[in-house]
Amino acid sequence: MAKQRYERPVLKPLNGNITNKFGAQAGFIPHTHIDGLAVHALTAKYGSPLFVLSERTIRETYRQAYTAFSTRYPKVQFAWSYKTNYMNAVCNVFHQEGAWAEVVSSFEYEKALHNGVSGDKIIFNGPDKTEKDHRLAIQNNSLIHIDHLDELYSLVALADELKVRPRVAIRVNMDTGVQPMWDRFGFNYETGQAWDAINKILLADKLDLVGLHCHIGTFMLASQAYRIATQKMADLALQIRKQHQHQLQYIDMGGGFASKNTLKGAYLNGADLAPSFADYAEQICTALFNAGFELGELPLLILETGRALVDDAGYLLGSVLANKRLSDGRRATILDFGVNLLFTSFWYEHTISPAQACSQYAEDIVLYGPLCMNIDVIRESVKLPPLNRGDQVVVHRVGAYNMTQWMQFIALRPRIVMIDLAGESHLIRDAEDLDYLMQLERVPEHLKKFDL
Repeated sequence: MAKQRYERPVLKPLNGNITNKFGAQAGFIPHTHIDGLAVHALTAKYGSPLFVLSERTIRETYRQAYTAFSTRYPKVQFAWSYKTNYMNAVCNVFHQEGAWAEVVSSFEYEKALHNGVSGDKIIFNGPDKTEKDHRLAIQNNSLIHIDHLDELYSLVALADELKVRPRVAIRVNMDTGVQPMWDRFGFNYETGQAWDAINKILLADKLDLVGLHCHIGTFMLASQAYRIATQKMADLALQIRKQHQHQLQYIDMGGGFASKNTLKGAYLNGADLAPSFADYAEQICTALFNAGFELGELPLLILETGRALVDDAGYLLGSVLANKRLSDGRRATILDFGVNLLFTSFWYEHTISPAQACSQYAEDIVLYGPLCMNIDVIRESVKLPPLNRGDQVVVHRVGAYNMTQWMQFIALRPRIVMIDLAGESHLIRDAEDLDYLMQLERVPEHLKKFDL
């Protein structure tokens, strides 16, 4: 008998259509209003897609965070992370609540000055500071956080030239038991790099070392890592006090607190998984109290959290452009916004709600954006009721990074509105148009004419 030909087994998913009346109900609740304003009224007035920010949510979230820390530690100062969302209206809400400014670039620094932040209430972080940036920061008596030795030497030279003592801190990286370890920025604790940098600053006696800074990671779900980091930061501060008789003014624990978004691949929902502000505060404040500081020498605790303070306050409203069936039977819905506006869809499973009455029966849907690129996927698989052309959706928790990492790719960037405490909407950034896009372009004379 002839040998039969081997055929490789194939696994093929079976994708069913919408469930019938005997199937499971998803219990969808449409999200029709934001702070009392109807979603359809907002898009009718400002267009779709549209970013919406809730001033009330920003203020309430900030006060929750501040209360969590200030009830556990007597000296607390928040600094708003401009890179998280640098819309002036957003920054000014935080400044009204008492937050300083934390910036990582020259344009963010200038934005903070433009917003009216006093120079001595601006923290300048990051590895990309030019001599011009340093001069401006020194002129305004800002806090300069040193990232590497080249920056340290540059500041020492400037201090000599300008006959001033810039206020500085060093950024420290360390092993907190969380992998991968963030050791790209700053000076390492375990290898002694941090202590070497401290000695260089104090023995050169050109700079005023006023603090220590760390930022141990992003979207940190392990709150205990902050206890380890705080212990190591406090150990450095106490060693400086002991060996150099020099007392630091502050310890800056950076940011990295997780929001309630759900990370891709996570087993649990983000709202159930993310530590609370109280969890983070308990770890950090307890470690500071137990470190061995004298009561009158407790350092100011600075916090630079961004994402956890603003994510909940942001919404992205959009409309359905079309529906189709993919070759494997899945339903695909195309929306009028894509990864050009919702950059965080690359790592979050954003909650998405219908903005109008809908069926209670659902099926697995792929949500695509309108861009002509295959990676423009908002959700690879999400259970939603059937959405028709013209229906609208609300994407939740988009306040962090989407309005700073968005891009002008294929589609221009839309309007942003903020709803105030009285329930009134305010346009805080207008939509871009072709004139805005081309205002910086220059066409050489010989390229201005052509015949087709």
